[in-house]
Amino acid sequence: MSTTINPALTQALGSGLAGALALNVLHETVRQFVPNAPRADVLGMRSIQKGYRKAGEQPPTGNALYGQAMLGDIISNGLYYSLAGLSDRQPVVAGGVLGLLAGVGAVTLPGPMGLGEAPTNRTSATVAMTVGWYLFGGLVTGVVLDRWKKS
Repeated sequence: MSTTINPALTQALGSGLAGALALNVLHETVRQFVPNAPRADVLGMRSIQKGYRKAGEQPPTGNALYGQAMLGDIISNGLYYSLAGLSDRQPVVAGGVLGLLAGVGAVTLPGPMGLGEAPTNRTSATVAMTVGWYLFGGLVTGVVLDRWKKS
């Protein structure tokens, strides 16, 4: 049995993964040095803890919790950014729009979701970095997708 993989799907998923990895590398690097940097890792860990507790289970702690948060961030952001592949034209613009929307969501949604506002919304610098970094991830996605489609 032979299966054919749709090249457009491969390109979309691959470029989405590239954008997600770029976002996470930027986040994890800068947060080590900048006190007001966003803490998306904290939001991810809180989300995992909340999910485990809702399921009546004990959440992981320490490195296991952090690892699950990073894996969840990369998978979810990669799938989200891969939506740029739905656009037949201007993948950089599509990636940028997706990144901008993700950044705004990362600032406005954690509070109402019960995850706290401080990790991405504690200062104006934190807000700017949050939106900017998600925009960066979206732009990386768009550039990778554009280059891939042209090759």
